[in-house]
Amino acid sequence: MFHECIGKRSNQVKNTVERGAVHKFAESIGDAHPIFVDEEFGKASRYRNNIAPPTFPRVFDYGEIEGLHLPNKGLIHGEQKYFYERPLFVGEEIYCSSEVTHYYEREGSSGLMGFLVLQRHGVTGDGEHIFTAEQIVIITEAVRKELSI
Repeated sequence: MFHECIGKRSNQVKNTVERGAVHKFAESIGDAHPIFVDEEFGKASRYRNNIAPPTFPRVFDYGEIEGLHLPNKGLIHGEQKYFYERPLFVGEEIYCSSEVTHYYEREGSSGLMGFLVLQRHGVTGDGEHIFTAEQIVIITEAVRKELSI
């Protein structure tokens, strides 16, 4: 169903690791560690700055992949992994993009399910690679039927 999307990428989108957003995110996940939320603690740390929680890139804008149209509801978040070269620093700008790397199907108890594998990247303006996130989106039989109409 999505085989034609494999290899397609979005354009890079600029995102800022904003202090207030990091603070709210840390509180929402129940991890208000001082390295995320206390400015003085961040300055005294080995990073000389506050950093964002490891799952913070979930809130970034990764742009749109041409030809990939998924519904806003009915999808299942299957898995998400993050691979970091270094932490995200509060205040820095990150350029993010997304790519479809794989699609496969499996028979489930409620019908044929699709598994869409997306890889998301974050780099600095100088091209320094910061992180890669791999996400699996599960597309149920009901959503597959809706998309094929």
